[in-house]
Amino acid sequence: MKPYDERLTVPRSWWLMAAGGVALLGVSLLPLGTAALIAGLVVGVAGAGVALSSYGAARIRVVAGALVAGDARIPLSALGEARALDADEARAWRTHRADARAHMLLRAYIPTAVRVEVTDPADPTPYLYLSTRRPERLAAALSARPDAV
Repeated sequence: MKPYDERLTVPRSWWLMAAGGVALLGVSLLPLGTAALIAGLVVGVAGAGVALSSYGAARIRVVAGALVAGDARIPLSALGEARALDADEARAWRTHRADARAHMLLRAYIPTAVRVEVTDPADPTPYLYLSTRRPERLAAALSARPDAV
């Protein structure tokens, strides 16, 4: 089985936008004095860093006979076909083709995805939608397992 591990980090442009927001916060606090300016910048930088780091901390891994996608852990034996989706197909599956019962690890800043069928009859989830920057590699890692259909 091919190992797979991906962290869905936020784009660099989000960090630049956060820096701009913190700078605007600093400018707005400047009339209140140096102490307010420094406190605002420290809180702003810390808050933006925590928010962006935690949102971008979601991971997709294929390990120890399971697919780990964010907080979900699904045994590979409960999964069917994994299909890489290009940007247009991914957009369709997260909008008008989406099923409300599907498990989605969705990051809007990642245009491509993988759709994985759930074959466990006891699970009401029809499929997993996983945003990924490397859809072909993830699909190959899921298809390379010994019990693959």
